[in-house]
Amino acid sequence: MPQKAPSVIDRYYTRWYKTDMKGKPCEDHCILQHSNRICVITLAESHPILQDGRTIKNITYQISDGCSRLKNKVSGKSKRGGQFLTEFAPLCRITCTDDVEYTVFSCIRGRLLEVNEAILKRPSLLLEKPSTEGYIAVILPKFEESKSITEGLLTRAQYEEVVSKRTNHQPDLC
Repeated sequence: MPQKAPSVIDRYYTRWYKTDMKGKPCEDHCILQHSNRICVITLAESHPILQDGRTIKNITYQISDGCSRLKNKVSGKSKRGGQFLTEFAPLCRITCTDDVEYTVFSCIRGRLLEVNEAILKRPSLLLEKPSTEGYIAVILPKFEESKSITEGLLTRAQYEEVVSKRTNHQPDLC
């Protein structure tokens, strides 16, 4: 039987994870890091939004009255003008049909290159294809920080271990 070719994500990106974001159980984020330093922020497979057949009511990149990630304007080869984000900077807020709201954070320091406006028109992309067309945002870390941004993030194996422990020790936690 021929072996299935690896996906584009598996081939060109390294998956990193941030679990229990800001102390909220199971709110896990995934950072797809390309060899060119660009990082794509997505929801991890274990995030509550992707569980139990949830449906999304609303997604907004309006973080506060004075801050919208949609107003991010980047220009030129060096990507000038992008909003600078810290690892706890909110990227968007997602409200499910059960009125539970989740905030997605950047997880890494860097310049916001783009947000995924496609999920505003089709929120189901976030549920159907979270690590490809349903991504949240693209961030470019500073060159000098590109090696150190993964400190504090989990590898795929470490992440799977955390999820496995959660499932075995506290099955009703998430």
